[in-house]
Amino acid sequence: MEKSKKLKELISHPHGNMTERENLSYNCDVCKKSFSQKSNLTEHKHIHTREKLYHCDICGKSFTCSIDRTRHKRIHTGEMPYCCDICNKSFSQKSNLNTHKRTHTGEKPYICDICGKLFSQSCKLTSHRLTHTGEKPHHCDICDKSFSQSSTLSRHKYIHMGKTPHHCDICNKSFSQSSHLTKHKCVHSGEKPFYCDVCGKSYTVSSTLAAHKRIHTGEKPYHCDICSRSFTESSSLTAHKRLHSGEKPYHCDICGKAFTVSSRLTEHKRTHTGVKPYHCDICGKSFSKSSNLTPHKRIHTGEKPYPCDTCGRLFSESSALTTHKRLHSGEKPYHCDVCGKSFSDSSNFTTHKLIHSAEMPYHCDICGKSFPKRYYLTTHKRIHTGERPYHCDICGKSFHKRHQLTKHKRIHTGEKPYHCGTCGKSFMENSALTTHKRLHSGEKPYYCDICGKSFSQNGNLTIHKRIHTGETPYHCDICGKSFTVSCSLTRHKHIHTRETISL
Repeated sequence: MEKSKKLKELISHPHGNMTERENLSYNCDVCKKSFSQKSNLTEHKHIHTREKLYHCDICGKSFTCSIDRTRHKRIHTGEMPYCCDICNKSFSQKSNLNTHKRTHTGEKPYICDICGKLFSQSCKLTSHRLTHTGEKPHHCDICDKSFSQSSTLSRHKYIHMGKTPHHCDICNKSFSQSSHLTKHKCVHSGEKPFYCDVCGKSYTVSSTLAAHKRIHTGEKPYHCDICSRSFTESSSLTAHKRLHSGEKPYHCDICGKAFTVSSRLTEHKRTHTGVKPYHCDICGKSFSKSSNLTPHKRIHTGEKPYPCDTCGRLFSESSALTTHKRLHSGEKPYHCDVCGKSFSDSSNFTTHKLIHSAEMPYHCDICGKSFPKRYYLTTHKRIHTGERPYHCDICGKSFHKRHQLTKHKRIHTGEKPYHCGTCGKSFMENSALTTHKRLHSGEKPYYCDICGKSFSQNGNLTIHKRIHTGETPYHCDICGKSFTVSCSLTRHKHIHTRETISL
């Protein structure tokens, strides 16, 4: 009553006591927030009542405040009245302009009181804090998945609805999120506005730049609470956690195969469609994955950016370097649970497992021999054709297989990349190092099934068995005498050589 009286007095005397006018406020009886105008209080109360009186006459969406409806309408009209005076980029909301300006000034006024990290937006700080608490208050009512942000939940629901409301006006591709459409449009424009100030590399989106910078800083802020492994990106942590949980939420609608990440599903689907969208602009070869195109291009450029810090050898792919390093360390992390054999390379392990499964899908049409991999069949056929496509550029000698050429070249270079960690002795081949290590360990894994004698090398066991079988496979072409080992035949031939000289 008193407030109404004061209001009447102010209306009657508009130029009266200004202090009294300024002190007049309208308070929300739910949250105690104060407003200078009654109309603002009325709109505010709709937040508590969840009443949405303001409707968009284009799409029908409803809002609690008229100003929210005004902002929303700009989505339909395309109006962007707030312009950046530095880069001329335009925005539909003033708050978005203010946030954008911080990309130019570098200002990050919001500080995490736990780890001290800075943010340019208060919402980013709020989201970040949840990484410390682990809180995920927003739950999907369809699959029970939880999220730390309501916006992420909203986007997630599009997966269930199959909804892709954001369309590219150039290629008509559709997206569930507007941010994904914005990123996609950079593919057409080629625009990469975000630059790394350390190495100069540029990116289409700021989040990719932020993740890239962690390569330089070594920062890995996302930690697995099960195995303590750390990651540079939250998406990598999410995908990693599925290894522990066994969750594979992305299913192929053609064959039913499931995947832990959506990108793997996208790549897999190309095996059904045959689509190869990544093309080499030098030779025209196409690939189903961009990750395969990048190392392929290094064949043309000769670039080998991954050096081994032990022997200095260079590699065009980081995965090849990782596998190579195991030759020095002796690490063999892939174990066969059938026969116990271990491998340093996952591809060799996969091929080995086919021996136990008896799956040999590739058959030679000349001799009928079968192989677990197409590559092995291709190499095998060279025995019939006599093809030797790998040539030594020093002496001209040719080989059936690439690795045979690699080994051969070490004769010319003197390279011995395989080192014994016990005595330091070096070898040209990994197999020679493996055999040598048995001198230190005393291991003799090859047993004679007749007398039980054991050997450190398989070749020595083969020679030994000839004592039991009486086999003498090395024959002198002059006198016909036979021997169990080739070196005995070589020594024997000197007898004939001396006889010839004396005559």
